[in-house]
Amino acid sequence: MPEPSPASPGRRRGRLFRFGAALVVLLSVAGYLAVQYITGGTGARGCKVVSGRADDAVYEFTPEQAANAATIAAVGTGRDLPERAVTIALATSLQESGLRNIGHGDRDSLGLFQQRPSQGWGTEKQIMDPTYAADIFYEHLVKVRGYTKLPLTVAAQRVQRSGYPTAYAKHEPDATLLSAALTGTSAATLTCDGRPAATSAAGPDAVRSALVRDFGRDVLEPAGAAVSGAGSTPSPASTPSASEDESGSGSGGRTVILPVTGDKGGGKGDPADRSLRQRGWQLAHWAVANASALHIQRVTYGGRQWTAGNTDSQWRPAKAAAGSDAGAVRILTAQ
Repeated sequence: MPEPSPASPGRRRGRLFRFGAALVVLLSVAGYLAVQYITGGTGARGCKVVSGRADDAVYEFTPEQAANAATIAAVGTGRDLPERAVTIALATSLQESGLRNIGHGDRDSLGLFQQRPSQGWGTEKQIMDPTYAADIFYEHLVKVRGYTKLPLTVAAQRVQRSGYPTAYAKHEPDATLLSAALTGTSAATLTCDGRPAATSAAGPDAVRSALVRDFGRDVLEPAGAAVSGAGSTPSPASTPSASEDESGSGSGGRTVILPVTGDKGGGKGDPADRSLRQRGWQLAHWAVANASALHIQRVTYGGRQWTAGNTDSQWRPAKAAAGSDAGAVRILTAQ
């Protein structure tokens, strides 16, 4: 039997080249996933919504998706629309873009809802603005007669005119979880890791500017919230010079305080009280959803507190605020 001949230098070099190429690809993928984990991009989760009921339902998503979902919910409640409208909008965006503000799609489709400039949805710049995109979606949705009683996929399809008319139905369970948290119906159910984004606005002025963007100045000002935009002079109520965080240390101008107190009528069962608490939890969940983008370190409301960086990201019991801050949402920023 002839002895096997040793591999030629050329074959050895070929194997080494293939091994090296595979190693480069592997390292590139590992690096990409590491960056996405740190920045909260598409390779990471980082945020979670749990059911307020005893059904153990959970939806996990990224900080980017959380911020977009919070905007969609804020715009809907700003229009005084019911929670069902927000659920329909969230399910539609989950199907169309995965709650990501993408700059491409079928033909000229863009953004959270894959709206088309050529079909009269607005300019490219407008459609790529999540607040505008959500608002124009709701503008079309409310024209659908009886949309709150229609099957979700039917209501969404009458707005979108998609080539896949039944595709929205599969997102209804996740959208229902999200809308309950982001409209404040379900308390202390949305959490995020809160890893700061590498390139984003930070500080109390950025928080106030984002609140105005999503909720609108006229909605927040009557509640006593400071909503001056970035670069303007903050109101004393929102950035008190001697405010205290929950640990007792002074936080100064790093704290944004959003009062949601008022006439509570007949107690916890009273509709007015429920409405106030719902608004409080909507603002609190909005802040957590935007924690990475706005470098928010802590959110406190309703005797509960979320802190960025907790390994389990849970809402924990908090020290009760005193005086006029007792019924307020408190947002502590990193700077």
